[in-house]
Amino acid sequence: MVLTKAGSILGPIATVLGYVMDILFRFTSSFGVFNVGLCIILFTIVMKTLMIPLTIKQQKTTKLMSVMNPEIQAIQKKYKGKSDQESMQRQNVEIQAVYEKYGTSMTGGCLPLLIQMPILLALYRVIYNIPAYVPSVRVYFDNVVTPLMGQADYAQKLQEITNIATACGGKLDKFDFTNANRLVDMLYKFSTSQWGELQSLFPAISDVIGQNAAVVERMNTFLGLNMAEAPGWVPSFAWIIPVLAAVSQWFSTKLMSGNQPSTSADAENPMAQSMKTMTTTMPLFSAFICITMPAGLGIYWIATSVVTIIQQLIVNAYMDKVNIDDMIAKNLEKVNKKRAKQGLPPAKVTQNATASLKAIKAEEEKEKAAEEVKKEKIAKQIEESSKYYNTNAKPGSLASKAAMVQKYNEAHDKRK
Repeated sequence: MVLTKAGSILGPIATVLGYVMDILFRFTSSFGVFNVGLCIILFTIVMKTLMIPLTIKQQKTTKLMSVMNPEIQAIQKKYKGKSDQESMQRQNVEIQAVYEKYGTSMTGGCLPLLIQMPILLALYRVIYNIPAYVPSVRVYFDNVVTPLMGQADYAQKLQEITNIATACGGKLDKFDFTNANRLVDMLYKFSTSQWGELQSLFPAISDVIGQNAAVVERMNTFLGLNMAEAPGWVPSFAWIIPVLAAVSQWFSTKLMSGNQPSTSADAENPMAQSMKTMTTTMPLFSAFICITMPAGLGIYWIATSVVTIIQQLIVNAYMDKVNIDDMIAKNLEKVNKKRAKQGLPPAKVTQNATASLKAIKAEEEKEKAAEEVKKEKIAKQIEESSKYYNTNAKPGSLASKAAMVQKYNEAHDKRK
């Protein structure tokens, strides 16, 4: 699969991130270090640092939810098994009242994730196909592609290279050899031996290929691994990447889940259960991705987990000093400012919550009172019916016999 700036949604974001990567590559190159792996690590540090405000906001929401969850779970338990529209509406009103009481909203915890998601997806695109987004890297591939496309029958000759289909995304018959971007994608996935074959097939530009291939190999090699090649399922030293990815991901997920205080209601808490599941599944998923994807993506994954661990320790230390009451007060202050702009009184948020809860409680009391009246009415009817049959039943009738049995039982109970 080729990804040369493909996609209309993530493309612009990936382009911007590519320029960030380009700046880092130029920076390291100024010190004589031409290495994509190092740039990926620096790139990860920069991006994770820029996302710290979102991380803190997300952690604040998590801390707030740890206080709110018992109340929300109590409401959910109260309406458990009730699927009628009225009960569902009441449940939503009560839960909304809890959110309003703490000065937050149901979507508050989702917003940071929604902002981060397109950025993270765009990051993968950049790492997966660096030459497409990093001009300083692409130039070395263009140095080969431009003269290559001027050679006679170059498309047919390229197909003679060993495992060329893999470099072309697995679909050789559909690969466009006349597209320079696609050729850059192809060359980025070349192994050392394939670069050698390319030189042999095109002796006229052998020196150009050799010079740029040397730079590309130097750029793509990190810890003895080619950043453009996937470790694969055959055991090798490259497996250190999926192993480190799984281990670092486990520590990262464990640290994040450990930041959430456990409660006796965790067994019924979907969030707590999902975190437990993630602690197991995410490391396995990380290992799978890093085995099947280019090593550069694995380096990014490991760097992300390691930076996340360090960042999480710092954020946790900061969050331990944050007072939950102060956080709620600040949340309410922000909400009240927004309401002030809308011409609404500041106190209306809590008033709405109180009013909703009072209305619900009043309705519940009304239902209880009606139920008690109904029970009393039934009991009275039974009593009157029994009295009637006890006094008016004909001798020898079934009713009179039943009355005699009842009187006997009552007398017998009194003697006890």
